[in-house]
Amino acid sequence: MAALDRIRVGSAPDSWGVWFPDDPQQVPWERFLDEVSEAGYEWIELGPYGYLPTDPARLTDEIGRRNLKVSAGTVFTGLHRGPSVWESTWEHVSQVASLTQAMGARHLVVIPSFWRDDKTAEILEPPELTAEQWAHLTKGMERLGHEVKETYGLDIVVHPHADTHIDTEAHVERFLDSTDSDLVNLCLDTGHYAYCGGDSVKLIETYGERIGYLHLKQVDPEILADVVKNEIPFGPAVQRGVMCEPPAGVPELEPVLAAAQGLGVELFAIVEQDMYPCEPDKPLPIAVRTRKFLRSCGA
Repeated sequence: MAALDRIRVGSAPDSWGVWFPDDPQQVPWERFLDEVSEAGYEWIELGPYGYLPTDPARLTDEIGRRNLKVSAGTVFTGLHRGPSVWESTWEHVSQVASLTQAMGARHLVVIPSFWRDDKTAEILEPPELTAEQWAHLTKGMERLGHEVKETYGLDIVVHPHADTHIDTEAHVERFLDSTDSDLVNLCLDTGHYAYCGGDSVKLIETYGERIGYLHLKQVDPEILADVVKNEIPFGPAVQRGVMCEPPAGVPELEPVLAAAQGLGVELFAIVEQDMYPCEPDKPLPIAVRTRKFLRSCGA
């Protein structure tokens, strides 16, 4: 097994069932930090802004005491709606990017907004964008990439995601072909891409220079088949266990990691197993087993 010496493995609040800054169903942030460190990870993401302390000095102290470091922050955006949303988007991005920069991280994960409500399943807008909306989306992301780099020194990595407008292979390729690689690259989430029918290894081999960051997760093919057949929205699909513990699902992570190592660049590979909501005692044993599995892959 070749050592994956260019891959830096971490985890995220998502793997502890955290989707919101504040929610009584979620584990307290102190417990997340204690357990992610106990599971053997060195790198974490900030998760939803406001879940972890937002005062940089306090957060630096809390993660430092547990020998953790931050790899990225995350923002949600609806840039396909055009210039009218720029101000509100930038306000949100600035908060997260400022904290991300203060933590010494270099990446900002950018998730497009959902076209279907992930809690209620209400259809919020059409799943396909018009040509004008595509132009807003791609130009908006390029502007965001430029501004975030200029102001905070961070690289944006756009995260294809189920129930958003950047999901399937066709949409991901269209997005990449329409954006400047100096300004916008991809956070390839292996689980979301498989959920939407994409092949992660093929994407890495075809668009290698655009892969700036990885999220490692797997989907359960049987549950996914039911989700697709019955058009089940992402939130309820997660509650059914569509995102499963590796190595039980697809895609196989060894070939993905080998392909990523083959790019010859340093890459973060952050484990994210969507489990909202979940029992507070469930995440830690899974995190320990997943870390052990990734070590067996050479990571």
